[in-house]
Amino acid sequence: MTPFLRKLLGQNWLLLLIMLALAVFGVVAIYSATSTRSDAYAADFWRKQANWVGVGVFAFMVTSLVHYRWIRWGALPMYLAGIVFLILTKFMGVKVYGARSWLHLGPINFQPAQLAVVAGIMVLALFLTQFRQMHPALRLLLSGAIAGAPCLLILMQPDLGESHYLGPCDVCIVVRRRPATACIWFASFSSQSRSSRLPLISASNRTQQQRITAFTHPDIDKQGSAWAINQSMIAIGSGGWSGKGFKAPNTQIELGFLPATAVHNDYIFSAVAEQWGFIGGIVLIGAFALLLLTCLFVAFFAGDQLGLLLVIGVTALIFTHIFQNVGMTIAMLPITGVPLPLISYSGSFVLVIMFGLGLVNSVWIHRNVPA
Repeated sequence: MTPFLRKLLGQNWLLLLIMLALAVFGVVAIYSATSTRSDAYAADFWRKQANWVGVGVFAFMVTSLVHYRWIRWGALPMYLAGIVFLILTKFMGVKVYGARSWLHLGPINFQPAQLAVVAGIMVLALFLTQFRQMHPALRLLLSGAIAGAPCLLILMQPDLGESHYLGPCDVCIVVRRRPATACIWFASFSSQSRSSRLPLISASNRTQQQRITAFTHPDIDKQGSAWAINQSMIAIGSGGWSGKGFKAPNTQIELGFLPATAVHNDYIFSAVAEQWGFIGGIVLIGAFALLLLTCLFVAFFAGDQLGLLLVIGVTALIFTHIFQNVGMTIAMLPITGVPLPLISYSGSFVLVIMFGLGLVNSVWIHRNVPA
């Protein structure tokens, strides 16, 4: 058997199947959420998402089959490119919902923060692996600088959604050889830091102030800043146990109560819960839980510290987005523009997530390959 065929057959098939199932369901959910829209642009969202899924699967396979130790020379250039793009976004970016976070380079539109997120995890994992003998205080300081540089640039946009990138990096610092403990710590970190840090950070931006007000006082302005979160709760509640059905008529989606500009991305979980009900929502969350547990399983069998930190960083990144997106749709967390991984219409973010899962798969495939 050739080495290529051995790698191809030796990948983590459960990880691949869960990823594909979620991605396909995401395309279906986007189609259902936008099928009643009259504008042709919105009706094409599901096709664009399907194209991004195809590109993402290709990136997943390539990243899986290449040994993950390539980041020893590739992580730093990606990190620096992310920093440069973030700086360009500050001056040349397109403002959406009060945040200048999108960069248009010809026909390509993307959020540089997403590149900075995954590149930052790679660089931090590499740094913690290469400098184990460094004084702990100095290593902690430099790790904070690596994580803090892109985080600060993202906050200047200001994009509170992607600025919690610092969380996965903190996990990499804490994890060492205890991945399960680190993920429990990270869950606690996420739940406690959301409500405490966001109001302070958002003080300089009116849009973010309104979102915080809508979270803390959802009954004050139901027709204004709190409209979206209240309609999200109504949509989820109206779905009942089994939902109203695929492309069902007279839904919050069809009647336009859920924001038409965000129902296919930020509020996709609300659309899923309304059409598929409590059971559909629980099944979706269960699929995500299985994906995260599979990643943790890979972390336990990682061949070296670099592989362990990479897997934990990617796992924490995915968990953060799930936690925030679902949390904001059920009014447990403030509204931020964070997509639901593999489900929301997010274009380049699908590529980023599948690239990250490709790194996880690469750690699994090469777990027995000597350094």
